[in-house]
Amino acid sequence: MTIKYIFLVSRQAKIRLAKWYTMLSQKEKAKTMKEVSQLVLARKPKQCNFIEHRDTKVVYRKYASLYFVAGIGLDDNELLMLEIIHRYVEVLDRYFGNVCELDLIFQFQKAYFILDEMIMAGELQESSKKTVLRVIAQQDETEAVENSERGWGDIKY
Repeated sequence: MTIKYIFLVSRQAKIRLAKWYTMLSQKEKAKTMKEVSQLVLARKPKQCNFIEHRDTKVVYRKYASLYFVAGIGLDDNELLMLEIIHRYVEVLDRYFGNVCELDLIFQFQKAYFILDEMIMAGELQESSKKTVLRVIAQQDETEAVENSERGWGDIKY
């Protein structure tokens, strides 16, 4: 399965996180995010979570006030993408402890790190929640050591 993009959008159509796995111009990315966001936000809760947009199948899922949106190839498995989105939310939830939109706004770099640990070059690399969380914890430890070596103290975000 090839993932073309993943982005998180709020109910107010604000992009909270965007990761692209295909080469597009900045103008084309902005246009795609705007169009897809409008399509997703306009849908009713009981409608299907899959939409075709241009040459992409859009898969989305709403968690609290955020929509997790992914673009995949037309021949790819939508249910697998829904499961990947759910796994990402589970890892975020474990890391942040009941994740909310503010966690993703103020600690967006951690959300990107977790996504990068799970998905690389548009392919699922690691599906184990424990492994992803262990790697992120190691990264946090390394960051804390480097901060203390620089004399910055124990900086928490």
